[in-house]
Amino acid sequence: MPAPKELDPSASLPALYGVKLRKLRVRAGLTQRGLGDLIPIAHSRIAQFELGKETPPEDVNTKLDALLEADGDLIDLWGHIRRTPIPDWARKFVEYEARAVKMLKYMAHAVPGLLQTEPYAGALLRISRPRDTDAEIEELVATRLERQAILRRGTPPLLWCILDEAVIRRPVGGRAVMREQLAHVLSLARTPHVVVQLLPFAQGEHPVMGGSLTLLGPGRGADVAYIESSHSGELVEAPEEVAAYALAYDLLQAKALPPDESLALIRSAMEEFSRCAPQEPT
Repeated sequence: MPAPKELDPSASLPALYGVKLRKLRVRAGLTQRGLGDLIPIAHSRIAQFELGKETPPEDVNTKLDALLEADGDLIDLWGHIRRTPIPDWARKFVEYEARAVKMLKYMAHAVPGLLQTEPYAGALLRISRPRDTDAEIEELVATRLERQAILRRGTPPLLWCILDEAVIRRPVGGRAVMREQLAHVLSLARTPHVVVQLLPFAQGEHPVMGGSLTLLGPGRGADVAYIESSHSGELVEAPEEVAAYALAYDLLQAKALPPDESLALIRSAMEEFSRCAPQEPT
C-alpha cells in the first residue's frame, strides 16, 4: 500500500482542514472507507477532504466532527473556510487569471463569473451558501465583480466561452434577472475580445461532462487548466494533463454552434424569459 500523500497544513485553510481530518481519522482507528461508510459517503470523498481539494457540505462536516470526537474543531475550521471571500483552492487560479492573455471556458451550469451581472451573481451565491448573512453575500458578490476589471483593460485577454444549453435555460434569480443576464452576455459578446458559443442538448455526451473547465494561457509560461464544481476546484499544471484538457476543449468547440448561431439562440432564450415574465405589481 502506498504511503499517504504528505500534506502542508500551512498551504491553505482546506489543507489545514485535511491534515486535521486525517489525524482525527487515524486516531479513531478508521480507514477512509470505514469513515465514509459511517457518514455515509464514498470513501473517495473523504480522500478529497483530506487532500484539501474539496470542502465537505455542512451536514457532512457536522457528522465528521461528531464521529471523530473533534470537539467542534472541524466545525470551526469549516466556518473559516466558508467565510473566506476567495477560497484558498481558488486563490492561485485567480492569480493565473489576472495574468492570462487567453481564457478558454466551458461552463456546465452557470454563466462564467467574468460575465455575470450583480443580481445573477447574488442569486447564485445565496442558493449555494444559504447560511451566509446578507453582508457576507454582498462581500462575495463585490469580490466577483472586481475580477471583471480584467475585461476592461486597455488590452484585455481573449475570453472564449462555451456555454452548455442548461446555462441559458435554467432561470437563476427569476426570469427578470435571467433576461438581464442574457442581455449582458449578448452585449459583451459583441466586443472583439469575447466570443461565446452554445453547446446544445442535442449534441449529447461530450468529454467534459463532469463539471466546468477553464484553460488559461499566460502568454509567458505554460498553460494551466482549472476544473470546477459548485463548492470546489482543482488547478492542473502538469503539462500532459493540461494537454488532455486542451484536446477535450477542442472537441467541445467542434460540437458547439458557431458564434452567430449561438448568439441567436441566446437572444431567443432571452426573449422567451421576457414573454413569460409575470407582470410587475403596480
